[in-house]
Amino acid sequence: MASAAEQLAANMNFGAFQKATDLHKRLWFSLIALIVYRLGTYIPIPGIDPTAFAHAFQGQSKGILGMFDMFSGGAVQRMAVFSLNVMPYISASIIVQLLGTVYPPWEKLRKEGGEAGRKQMNQYTRYLTVALAIVQSFGIAVGLSNSPGLVDQPGVFFIISTIATLTGGTMFLMWLGEQITARGVGNGVSLIIFAGIVARLPIGIAQLLTQAREGSIEGFTLLIILVIAVAVVFFIVFMERSQRRLLIQYPKRQTGNRMFGGETSFLPLKLNTAGVIPPIFASSLLLLPATAMGFLSKTTLPSWAQWVPTAVGQLQHGQPTFMVLYAAMIVFFSFFYTSIVFNPDETAENLRKYGGFMPGIRPGKRTAEYLDYVLTRLTVIGAAYMTIVCLLPEALIAQFHSQNFYLGGTSILIVVTVTMDTVAQIQSHLLAHQYEGLIKKSKLRGGRGR
Repeated sequence: MASAAEQLAANMNFGAFQKATDLHKRLWFSLIALIVYRLGTYIPIPGIDPTAFAHAFQGQSKGILGMFDMFSGGAVQRMAVFSLNVMPYISASIIVQLLGTVYPPWEKLRKEGGEAGRKQMNQYTRYLTVALAIVQSFGIAVGLSNSPGLVDQPGVFFIISTIATLTGGTMFLMWLGEQITARGVGNGVSLIIFAGIVARLPIGIAQLLTQAREGSIEGFTLLIILVIAVAVVFFIVFMERSQRRLLIQYPKRQTGNRMFGGETSFLPLKLNTAGVIPPIFASSLLLLPATAMGFLSKTTLPSWAQWVPTAVGQLQHGQPTFMVLYAAMIVFFSFFYTSIVFNPDETAENLRKYGGFMPGIRPGKRTAEYLDYVLTRLTVIGAAYMTIVCLLPEALIAQFHSQNFYLGGTSILIVVTVTMDTVAQIQSHLLAHQYEGLIKKSKLRGGRGR
């Protein structure tokens, strides 16, 4: 027999959505916040020539700047006030998370601090975000100031104003993301990145249609690409929803004349524990040499370094060397980041502390070894899944000789996973609203009965 929650979920319809007024407010708040973000991506920083910068950006669109431009929804190409986007915040979050596992004071704060410790770690993340944003904006400001024709009045004042503008833009987006998480629907930072990618998606579709109209891509080939795109989306949804559920049992205990415990629960382990972090790290590191060569292209390299441009040219989208290294780094970062976000020893200790155990496995060290064994096997599957999703667009780029960032595996992963998370939160709000309605009805019936 279905549980009460399953029965409520099955009865969800458009009528239930209409009655959920609080959900309406949250959706409108999220939508307005994302509109504000998109407007900010069209406001250039003071003192720069947007046309000249857009022309200069074309030579860097194949490097790491092109990837950041994809995440920011074109803000980098326009050098807008939101050019840094939330990337410093994401970097700071990852650094704080890493230090929380190796730095003893932060590790103690993370494990034993409770809600106060979590807030303190979030505060450290904000401080580090400011520092990273200042460093990155300083590098951008100096680079723009030293580039002829891009800045109207280069100098110290332009550098200071650019640092203040770009850092302020990042802090505003960080605050906006937190507001979306608290007052809207979904994870705010993820939705901001999602909005940037989706906003650029029509451009990628228009480019494909243009290539088909000009004859560079046949109509049948375009149909195959669309079918592959739909199949990849279904594949991502299937893999992201897949999990290994480990049975956990709690022994019975008697307190006075009453018997407690004896429940059975599950420990869910996802196939892709690392999320989208591995492909982001891998692509960022591989595209750094191409970006550096773009800035050095105007200088004369010494005779012993003439081979560098050719070697760097192999580290671009669609090249065999790039694809091999990309796959290897995705696998490496999948295992590396999974080992950070999930600690088998800590999980086994928590199970032992609360009296939980796995049938047939001793608590403590044996449980930790079993968790590590299962997690390693799952990570192999998850790493292979992410490698396939990320290399398939690279194969299309190599086949059709089109540097199209909007079809990248990382962007598809982000769009699909954020959509799934947001839909799940909407369903949770609808389920909570229906529970409230049932409670109110039961109270009214109880009052009438008296």
